Amino acid sequence: MSLMDHLAELRSRLFRCTIAVFVLGTISLVFARPIFGLLMRPVLDALPEGSRALIYTSGIEEINVLMKVGVYCGIFLTTPVILLQIWGFVSPGLYPEERRFAAPFVAFGSIAFILGASFCYFAVLPSMFKFLLNEEETLALEQRLDLARLRADDALRFLRVGDVERAGALAKETSGMLRADGEGQVPEPEQAPAVSVELKSRIEALGVLVDAAADGLDNQQARGVLRQVVEKRVEAVTAYGRQDYAATATALDGAAGLLGGAASTRSQELSDLWKLEKELSTGYARHEAARWTRPMLSMHEQLSLVLLLILAFGIIFELPLVMALLGVVGVVQSKWLFKYQRHAFVVCLIAAAVITPTGDVVNLSLMAGPMLACYELGVLLVWLVERRRARNAAETGITPAS
Repeated sequence: MSLMDHLAELRSRLFRCTIAVFVLGTISLVFARPIFGLLMRPVLDALPEGSRALIYTSGIEEINVLMKVGVYCGIFLTTPVILLQIWGFVSPGLYPEERRFAAPFVAFGSIAFILGASFCYFAVLPSMFKFLLNEEETLALEQRLDLARLRADDALRFLRVGDVERAGALAKETSGMLRADGEGQVPEPEQAPAVSVELKSRIEALGVLVDAAADGLDNQQARGVLRQVVEKRVEAVTAYGRQDYAATATALDGAAGLLGGAASTRSQELSDLWKLEKELSTGYARHEAARWTRPMLSMHEQLSLVLLLILAFGIIFELPLVMALLGVVGVVQSKWLFKYQRHAFVVCLIAAAVITPTGDVVNLSLMAGPMLACYELGVLLVWLVERRRARNAAETGITPAS
């Protein structure tokens, strides 16, 4: 075949690949939204509870994202067709006994791409986005506060049903857990946003505590004291609105002290519950101060990042097969690959560092490890191809070209 014939053959096979991508991509558009949700699951799972959503910044961005999902799904599903066309293009230059590897080439190539994409989706993306979107210390603090909040709610329920001793014991136990974790420290006064969050949480907690304590009080005197407590809470809310945080804290503590006097038999338990609520408020304020940045992720950017990594890992897992194919057509030799093995390792590490969007060792290893393993497997396959070719040449009496 002349050069023009080769180019015409290449154009024909590229056209078939394009048609296959177009057809399968059009079909994928029907399921683009659920596929997009599946692709974004590692991103959404890494976001804080209550803010697991992606934004779009223009009216057509969502449509463009869904169309992009359809196109990439078409490419993904067309992998067997693409591999078959690649094999068909190089097969005229192969020996007859080598052409029978067409089916294994397509099958193993498709499986390798799926394995690479699956490894990226299940192993790399979750740890990567968790590292990117959450600070370890802040995440641990949030988990401890959530657990303490659940226990505090149960203590209030015990108070409502009349089990005062159990409510106080649970409050003391939970308070001890928070102090053991270092959550009992009050934010510095100059941290106005943190103090504001803390006092707002205390105001809400006092209201819940008053409601729980009032369920078991039915005498007139106790009702009068509760009225004074509510008046104090209103005073605290008014001071909070003026941003007079010192007066707010004083009014809240005064209201909590009056609440203990409404039921002398519950004074200690109510004091323990109020102490727990104050420590929880301080913890939430510290958490709010630590999370002064918030993730606001766009659909387009996250889809591009996820697809880039999935395709990169799919191609990486194809590396052994591509190297074996190049060995079959005589483009590369195993001795050359062994000679420059150290250089290949450096190139793989650099490529992994460039592709990986995080700077931590774990995600870099998850990218570089499979890349190095695939390179070594490719070298082994090229060596096996050369051994088989040499054995066939010895059997036929033909000396293979070096």
